[in-house]
Amino acid sequence: MRPEGWSRWYVPLRFKFAGVQVLALLWVAVSVYISLPWLHALGRAVSMPAALIIIAGIAYVPGYMNALQLISLIWDRQPPLRDDDPAEAITLLIAAHNESEVIATTLEKVAAQDYAGPMTVMVIDNASTDDTAAVARKAGRQFGLQIRIVREATPGKHYALNRGLAEVRTKLVATLDADTLLHPQAIRRLVARYVSAPVGTGSVAGSVLVRNSRSNFLARMQEWDYFLGIASTKRFQGMYLNTLVAQGAFSLYVTDAVREAGGWPDAIGEDIVLTWKLLRQGQRSVFEPTAVAFTEVPTKFRHFSRQRSRWARGMLEGFRAVKPWEQPSPMARYLTGLDVLIPFMDLAYTFCWIPGLALACLGRFYIVGPATILVLPLTLAVNFTLYRRQRRVFESLGLRVRRNPTGLVAYVLLYQMMMSPVSVFGYAQELSRARRVWQ
Repeated sequence: MRPEGWSRWYVPLRFKFAGVQVLALLWVAVSVYISLPWLHALGRAVSMPAALIIIAGIAYVPGYMNALQLISLIWDRQPPLRDDDPAEAITLLIAAHNESEVIATTLEKVAAQDYAGPMTVMVIDNASTDDTAAVARKAGRQFGLQIRIVREATPGKHYALNRGLAEVRTKLVATLDADTLLHPQAIRRLVARYVSAPVGTGSVAGSVLVRNSRSNFLARMQEWDYFLGIASTKRFQGMYLNTLVAQGAFSLYVTDAVREAGGWPDAIGEDIVLTWKLLRQGQRSVFEPTAVAFTEVPTKFRHFSRQRSRWARGMLEGFRAVKPWEQPSPMARYLTGLDVLIPFMDLAYTFCWIPGLALACLGRFYIVGPATILVLPLTLAVNFTLYRRQRRVFESLGLRVRRNPTGLVAYVLLYQMMMSPVSVFGYAQELSRARRVWQ
């Protein structure tokens, strides 16, 4: 049966998925054919099995993943919102630890929401040693916002969120980081996507973008990662109703589903693990690109590397909590199974491609050579396709995309050289059960 709200040209997801797979695998087949001289040359230097593993990690698998995203993005047509002005009761949880400097601005943006339904705002003061609670109360009075202040003495974001969850009395609950600012339409569009989504949807991921991109060069690169990289992944997964991370920074959940999953787990990637548990319960997870929030990203490499290594650890925690084959939905099994390939690509990029680039600079083109340029068109096509989609999102919200060409070039050419080694470090930390570091 065709879902309500779709046009008469609606193509069932299973047919879209089959078509995407055929075209992506065709791309891989062409890539393998073109790479045969490279494969044989590298095989003579390191053995054929080793050459096949190396080239698979730096070319075949990334090519398959990029082709999947590109074709899915081209075919992706979200159904229109059946109700773009919903009025469901919702509770907004804001876990705050020593956030006195930012919490008032965050609450000001919450108060400016155009949402018509009743909204309970709960600030969970998580063992703060500053006056976070007092600042939140004052901000509530200043901006005419009814706020509940809840105290959680045990440090840890999952403790704070679960403390708030125990107080929730509404069907829907959303989470917002204390330093994340909402677009005025964010809550309305997030709830609108939920009420327009298929029955059985348990979470809706909002779109988190960068607000401090002008801080320095590192922040400029991250702006494009959020705007293009992370958004394209969520769009791709959301097309198949299985967005793998409803991030805690800004997402919506069905309260009873979260409770059934045991709440937020004691994990460094608590939002990843929770989302995978919701999927295991048979819940769908979707993405709403127009429900926009803006967050601050790290401006120092030390903080950036710690954040991204935590994200890498969080994915391994997700695998430990819920194996891909434990997912009841074939699509969830497939998408979580794809994530198994990410550590393989990171390892190949860190220990093969980057050293290969260094060798190429010395005139030794064993791994990286002139043929490497052939992978750029696909990468550029993915980024260009999503840029056009994201620009339309901004236009619908009355926003403008910042001019940041330097950051874009650096993102396309250099960003992965930072990300893969940092992620590998995070995998090593998780496998060795190293101490968790949040800051």
